Amino acid sequence: MIGRASAEKPIGATRQCPHCKAMILESAMTCPACRGHLRFDVPPDREVLDQPLKIEGSITHPPDAGAWEYCMVAVIKNERGEEIERKVIGVGAMKANETRTFSLSVDVVASRRMRSKN
Repeated sequence: MIGRASAEKPIGATRQCPHCKAMILESAMTCPACRGHLRFDVPPDREVLDQPLKIEGSITHPPDAGAWEYCMVAVIKNERGEEIERKVIGVGAMKANETRTFSLSVDVVASRRMRSKN
């Protein structure tokens, strides 16, 4: 097919989402950031194994305190404790009686080398 690479992509290959420009896995069917559909062909050889990490928590600003600022940061480290990546996810401010809920999840996906369509 014209415009399709015939070579297999390596596991973990990344690309930019055409909708929101987030860096995503090449094998993704939908963007995890904007949830936009990326491909409508046969899905690559991948299987969601688990969601070993899911955290959700809320912060409620007390009615009698001054304004608060917040910064949500995500950090990924390898087995030696070395930082692989650090991202500021979002920043903002809260006034009296406002609440913010923060969620973080990690999906583990089994993936073999992606194959080109024959």
